[in-house]
Amino acid sequence: MDVAELTHLIESHGKDVYGFCCKLTMDKHQADDLYQETFLKALELCHKIDRNKNPKSFLIAIAANMWKNQNRKFGWRHRIAKIVEFKDDFDNESYMIDTTTPELVAINNEAYTMVDRASASLNDKLKIPLYMYYNTGLSIEDIASALKIPTGTVKSRLYKARKLIKEYMEVNGYEGF
Repeated sequence: MDVAELTHLIESHGKDVYGFCCKLTMDKHQADDLYQETFLKALELCHKIDRNKNPKSFLIAIAANMWKNQNRKFGWRHRIAKIVEFKDDFDNESYMIDTTTPELVAINNEAYTMVDRASASLNDKLKIPLYMYYNTGLSIEDIASALKIPTGTVKSRLYKARKLIKEYMEVNGYEGF
């Protein structure tokens, strides 16, 4: 696929794909990112686009799959390490997750504090890849490249870190977290 063909796809189906991205994300900035990533992926998969069939459905499918993958990644990362907005005047207030009842707020704050404590207690070999993966969103390959270790080592360190955090949580009464 050359630039002219991609430009034609964007002109023909761009508004529909962008509308779909907006509907999925409910956020303009996320929709912009998803839209761009969709067409980048389409450029990657250009050999699979059949102009005789519906290329718009192919583009929508790409956007939907990318959105599902992003949510899946975010869900796992969010379970392990809560994403916190950086503030210059950071204070050690607990994280307000669910404001339904004061009890749920207290339980969630305690659980996230325990996860933070458990991850901080890990040795650097386990802690650094864990933070790189969950807090900065780096891929396993990027972490391996940055730390100059094999990807299998990164995977095993992440597994060990998760296992130790889970054991810490279970010992402290948070089974199934």
